[in-house]
Amino acid sequence: MAGGWSPKQVLGHLIDSASNNHQRFVRAALQGSLDFPGYDQQGWVRVQRVDEAPWPSLVALWASYNRHLAHVVAHLPPAQLQAPCRIGSAEPVTLRFLVEDYLRHLLHHLTQLGAVVPAPRS
Repeated sequence: MAGGWSPKQVLGHLIDSASNNHQRFVRAALQGSLDFPGYDQQGWVRVQRVDEAPWPSLVALWASYNRHLAHVVAHLPPAQLQAPCRIGSAEPVTLRFLVEDYLRHLLHHLTQLGAVVPAPRS
């Protein structure tokens, strides 16, 4: 990741994250629980070759996907937020945790890219 990925690869990773989390959010809400495979981030970056994609296409895809995810999250049934979710071999977490973790992860990488300035700590 950082220290080895180009800015385009970081943005590609954020698109992957949106794609994987879209599936997780909807499937967990529909099924009441989720058992989902892990994410081979190095493999996804390698196979997709995002460094060869045009910036405008990557940015448009990322922005559209996140607008859609915001809509999905806003409409998740509150009762389903407690749905147990297991990703790969990790310990189970709730759907609420996955949503909140997605946002933390997104902000972390946007900060890396200089697109978000972290708030000062008090």
